[in-house]
This record gives sequence, structure tokens and C-alpha cells, in this order.
Amino acid sequence: MGGALSACMSLEDISEAPPQLPGKVIAAMAKKGMKPESPVLVRIFKQESELEIWKVDRTGAYALFKTYPICRWSGDLGPKTKTGDRHAPEGFYHVSKGMLNPNSKFYVSFNLGYPNRLESALGYTGEALMVHGACSSSGCYAMTDQGVGEIYAIVEKALSKGQDRFQVQAYPFRMTAENMAAYRDDQNMPFWRTMKEGYDAFNVTRRQPKVSVCGGRYVFNREFEGGEPTDALAACPPAINQLEPQVMAKIDAEAQKLDAAITGSVPAMSSMNAYSDGGMHPSFRTLLKTKGPQKLAASISATKYPISRPEAALADPFSGK
Repeated sequence: MGGALSACMSLEDISEAPPQLPGKVIAAMAKKGMKPESPVLVRIFKQESELEIWKVDRTGAYALFKTYPICRWSGDLGPKTKTGDRHAPEGFYHVSKGMLNPNSKFYVSFNLGYPNRLESALGYTGEALMVHGACSSSGCYAMTDQGVGEIYAIVEKALSKGQDRFQVQAYPFRMTAENMAAYRDDQNMPFWRTMKEGYDAFNVTRRQPKVSVCGGRYVFNREFEGGEPTDALAACPPAINQLEPQVMAKIDAEAQKLDAAITGSVPAMSSMNAYSDGGMHPSFRTLLKTKGPQKLAASISATKYPISRPEAALADPFSGK
């Protein structure tokens, strides 16, 4: 971990010009049967403080390319609902080229597009929720400069070579039955169960789920009578298709596993008091303890932004979980 992290945190290649794909990244893609211009998909996990980059490989399906540690995110587990709640968002977002910012005050960034259509319909408020550099967050996902530069170069290449927009799936945690059961009493569980449908569909098919909004919720991989629903809160029109039977069987089996875990003996916990303000990947938390906030900030970003709420970042609500 130490060697990998020190390589990830190098600022030697950072410049004022928009980041380009390093040769070592292109080589790593080639080893996995991926091309720099192939479509990309991003998954984010709060509890684990990790961001994943997925690329379409030679099979035509998505495969995991790389996992990046998140230096800082803020708020609690659960969706962002209003301006000023400091929550980093959870949901399904789509990022087009115009949402990339090569001149961000946090080195480079891309806007998640919060609030999305569902969030807007529910009256949620907020703006400028980003994935960006530095280790400071008031609702964003903050990476090292080197990390976000690499991510930016990967997604920009895909968008410039024909991908219209890429999907971002932002989750509270890896949505295993065991993790879900541990939060069975959380007020966000109905929302998270809906999100898990998209999570499971992607895990089973390795295809980007089609995300629709109706009935006040996300609906995945459906075509509807009369076309795509336009009213996010109205009842969903009748569906005219579904995934292949063998795929649906696997997704249904995962739902049954979740029901069994929720009624089983997995200890329940509440996320509402788990965080004093957001989280930090354990590798950065270790460095924060040993180096202090000023030295850590200087080692991961050239933008001079301090670590946001370092005392809260030092808290590890899942120690020993």
C-alpha cells in the first residue's frame, strides 16, 4: 500500500495544461484488452472511499480498469437533499464533455450534474457537486491531483472519441446483502434498495444500466409504452420489455439473498451518527495521523487548499466492523 500510494501521490507530472493520458496508463489498458477511446463508466463508494474506473474491453462488456482512493468526501451516508447539508450525492448521473473543467480551482474536475432529474422532481437543491483534486470537500468527491488528473484524462479521451456521456454511479457503500442488512434500520433503506437494483444489474450484465425515472424512483433497463416517462413523480407506464430471463433470475436471486440477510442475524447499525463529517480512505487517514494536515495537503495537491475538517477525517466509524 505504501509504495502504491507514494506513486499515486507524485506531483511531478502535474502541469497547468489539461492532463493527457500517460503512456503507462495506455499500456495498462492494453494489458486488460481496453483502448483509450473505448467507453468509460465510473462507480463511487462512500464508505470505502473509493472511485472505480470501468472500461469496455475486447469482449464488448465493461471491466474494472482501476480503483482510486478518495482523499475526502463530506456529510453522511445517504443522498444529498439540500444546499448546505454537506452531503456528497448518491445516485445515477451522466457526464458530458461540457461538464469537464480543465481550469478548476481544484486542479481539474468534472460536474456530476446534481441535481439529476429525479432529485429535481423531489425538490432537492444544490449545485456544483464535483469530482476534483485537493483533499477538501463540502459535498464533492476530492482526489489527489495526480489521481483526478488521470481520471480526467481517461474520461476526456472517451468523450472526445465518440462516447456522448459517461455514467457515474455513486453509492453509500458496496451494496452487498451483508452491507445492506447492516443498515436495515436506516431511513434511507428504501432508496438504497432501489439503487441496489441498478448495482445488481451492472454486476450481472457488465453493461451500463439504462436509467429511467418514474414513480418517484429510478427504474432500470426498461422500455415503456409510449416512450420514455417524462414525469418523474407520475406512475410508471407499462413496461414492454425486460432483461434476458437468465439475467433476471440472477438479479432476483440477489434480492432474495438481501431479504434473507435483513431478517437474519447480521448486526444492524445506524449510519446517521457514523460520521462526524464524511470520510477519507484509510491510506490517507494513516498519513494524516503521521504527517499532519498541512504536510498531507502539500503532498497531494499543488492548489494550496487545506484538508477539510481534519479532525472529522481522522474519525473511523467502521474501525473493527
